[in-house]
Amino acid sequence: MKWTTVTDIRAQIDKLWNRGSLLACLCEGENIFPLRLTVKGPDSKELSERFSEVQSWIARLKESAKFFRIEWKKINHRIVGTNEIPSAIWIDSLDDALRLTGRREVADQFIELVKITGDKQPKLLTWLAKRPLRALEIAKDWPQLLLIVDWLIRHNRPGVYLRQIDLPGIHTKFIEGYRNVLIELLDIVLPETAIDKTSRGITGFCRRYGFLDKPLRARFRVLDQNIRLLSAGSDQDITVTEETFSALQIPVSKVFITENEINFLAFPVVADAILIFGAGYGFNNLSSAQWLHHKKIYYWGDIDTHGFAILNQLRGILPDVKSFLMDTQTLLGHRELWGFESNPEKANLARLTPEETKLYDQLRNNHWGENIRLEQERVGFKFLTDVLEEL
Repeated sequence: MKWTTVTDIRAQIDKLWNRGSLLACLCEGENIFPLRLTVKGPDSKELSERFSEVQSWIARLKESAKFFRIEWKKINHRIVGTNEIPSAIWIDSLDDALRLTGRREVADQFIELVKITGDKQPKLLTWLAKRPLRALEIAKDWPQLLLIVDWLIRHNRPGVYLRQIDLPGIHTKFIEGYRNVLIELLDIVLPETAIDKTSRGITGFCRRYGFLDKPLRARFRVLDQNIRLLSAGSDQDITVTEETFSALQIPVSKVFITENEINFLAFPVVADAILIFGAGYGFNNLSSAQWLHHKKIYYWGDIDTHGFAILNQLRGILPDVKSFLMDTQTLLGHRELWGFESNPEKANLARLTPEETKLYDQLRNNHWGENIRLEQERVGFKFLTDVLEEL
């Protein structure tokens, strides 16, 4: 028997709760009440053959109809005569829906959030209507978040570090922990002139709203022994800020980028070249170095799906970068050193060359085996030096 039960009715209301539709009614959201819910009941054949069960089903609905109203329809049957059976369930108010599902107290907590927000930052009622369940999750910290929003409204693009925000009960770790929420809130209330929309995500939070940020750094080695950037010592492993790196004028024509630190440290001497330590996804530390666009750039990453995804990302900044040691010959020449990639990339990568795309597709489609990879540090050193001589 698949006739609608009280449990089914609650389940329909639960879906609305999980979508946030019920709480949205409390703050500028659409009022969905009175709400009509469909009822699946007995057909004509079941009415005659299972008449006593139908009566019991109706009785159970009536007994539970404290927070909903039953709409009836008449059915004329040649055997059992005229009978009324439920055709729909009506939830007349939000309060009825909340009491039916046992969420009245939780909703009262949300009403307090609405009241506080309406008093302090009424523009954010739209966020509460859109993200009510998230608001409940962070309810205990909501007053502090409103304080931060108010502070940014009064101090557009403040030019200080997060550490310098002096508000009761608020510290740097608190702000950093809520950057994703604050981005959504601040984008609603701040004027466009106070937002740098080119800086995105939690890593771009400080730049987006005008805070001082820990400077990005670039690490590189000078591979040409005839070029000295440091006056003392033979070690040309140098780390500078992004700003300093972008202003450098290094007399080389070739730039190599590698992801593994040991490879970075052990990379052989190459005339007329430097080596940059890439360290995975994210190349913002290189984006402002316009001088790189006038060099021959070579990228060496792991031969796995993420290695090609990182290469694809790098080409968003340096479109002419060439890969090396990321080809089929290198992969098949080190078969005994293959490893396993635990969480392979599946997306299409638009910036790869046809040859790179072919190898990437073979990797993600398990052409040679399941989730195989060749980490760059497993490539033979002579293999590396032979390839470098050809570049």
